[in-house]
Order: sequence, then structure tokens, then C-alpha cells
Amino acid sequence: MATPSTRLLAAEARSPGRRETEAALSLAERMPRLILEARRVSTTLAHGLHGRRRSGPGESFWQFRPFVAGEAAARIDWRRSARDDRLYVREREWEAAHNIWFWIDRSASMGFASHLAQAPKVERALVLGFALADALVEGGERVGLLGLTRAVTSRRIVETLAEALVADGAGPERDSAPAAAPGRFDEAILISDFLSPLPDIKASVDRIAGHGTHGHLVMIADPVEETFPFAGQAVLHDPESRTSLSIGDAGAWGEAYRVRIAAHRAGLSEIARAQGWTLTIHRTDRPASEAALRLLTLVAAARGTG
Repeated sequence: MATPSTRLLAAEARSPGRRETEAALSLAERMPRLILEARRVSTTLAHGLHGRRRSGPGESFWQFRPFVAGEAAARIDWRRSARDDRLYVREREWEAAHNIWFWIDRSASMGFASHLAQAPKVERALVLGFALADALVEGGERVGLLGLTRAVTSRRIVETLAEALVADGAGPERDSAPAAAPGRFDEAILISDFLSPLPDIKASVDRIAGHGTHGHLVMIADPVEETFPFAGQAVLHDPESRTSLSIGDAGAWGEAYRVRIAAHRAGLSEIARAQGWTLTIHRTDRPASEAALRLLTLVAAARGTG
């Protein structure tokens, strides 16, 4: 069996500079499969994530219904009523934009990539975050970056997020969500490999959820990180602490590693469950569209529109 090859992006490559930003903008401009599928799903989910499929204040026509005695005559749609012997009222669909906040981890461990992956973890996280933001704005939601931008509805949301991340010099050194305070009923989407100690992750999630914010954890994983398919002499490098460990026969570590990573994920799942959040695990050898579609469905379900 061939020895797996891996690589680690440098700090400057983990920030969405010229190459990453242009790649993200190219995704939006050329309407690739990820954006197309995300928009298709957001459109089919009961008018996306924006409409509520009930009458109320809004701009979109929903349905005609019979006029009820006692209502104001100004509500009657005379053109529709002229077709029958009954009076009809034009109802609009109730709409309410919500704030959805993203945090995209760009710390050292996110620069990891093996030969099995389609992209380094950080690049997949950026593309996934940008695609979701674009689809959510298309659905009428307000989108922002935790601690970096305000939540806005803009056709230039991809550019806005990319520019903010480029300007955030501290981002590549931060492995947990910033101490921001989203509002009650807001939504948070945290995209990371979540390889930090569980108590640190729990503290970050509890802090955000403590404001009444619902959220979703998106764990980006390289296939090698799940299987540990190494054998023979090996040296493990921790990109966060910059320490190294010579482990001799790597094959003997495999089972213990898989048990530990399973326990870590179980702990992460419990952190999300305790706050009523969701956990999505996305492997970088899978299409980004899979995670995007799942997240759009989860957000829609949380909104009661799925």
C-alpha cells in the first residue's frame, strides 16, 4: 500500500488572499454546481428561507381568499372578484429576514490536506461558507461574519465576506469563534475542523448560544484524519503548537487514534445536542454541494420553513 502524502498550507495561504478570493468569486460568477444546487434547494424550500408560507406583511403575492364580512373594503381585489360572483382578498406572504452569522476557521490545522482530498480544509471551508452566504442572501436573509462585519443582504455578499477576511490579520491564528454576541433568534454557522480541546469548543458554543442564538457546527475533515492509514516510521507534527513527535511504527497507533477521534466527535455531538444545535461532518473528498444542501435544509428546518 502506498504511503499517504500530506501537505500543510502556510499561514499566508490560509487567509483568503488573491487566489482564494478569486476562486470564491469565480464560483459565484460562473454559477458552478455548488451555487446552482444551493440556490435550487433554497428556492424549493417553501420559497427559500425567507418566506413563511402564511399571510402577513410582505411584498410577495401568496394567494387569493374569499372576502370576510367586517374586513375593510380596500382589501378587496376587484379584478379577481370580477371573474366570479364572490369577493376575493389578495394575501401577501409573511416575510421576515433573519441574521445568520458565519465563523470560518483559518487556523494552522485547517491548512492540512492529504492526497485523498479535493482541497485543503481551509479552502473547502471558505468555498462552503461563501456558497452558503450567497444562497442565504438569495433567500432574503441577512448574512455577516462573527466579530468582523454587520449582517447585510447584498448581492455582493461573497465579495464583502472575502474582503473582511482578507483584512482580518488575526484570523489565521484564531482556532475558536470570536467573542461576539449575536442576537436572540439569530442563527450561527461555525465552520472548522474542531480539533481543539472539547472544553474550549464547549465554552465557545455556550457563549454564543447563551444569547438565544441557534446554531450549526460544520466539521471539515480530511479523509486521512478519519482513517490514519499510516505505517512504518512516522513523525507527527502539530501545526498549532509547532511541536513534533516521532512515533516509530505508525501502524500500531492506528486503532488508538481511531478510538480517540470517535470519542472526540461524540463529545462534539453532545456539545451541539446540549444547546439544540446541529452537527454536520463534511469530508474534503466529497463535493462541497453535499454539505451546502444539508446546511440549507437544517437552517430551513430551524426556521420552520422546511
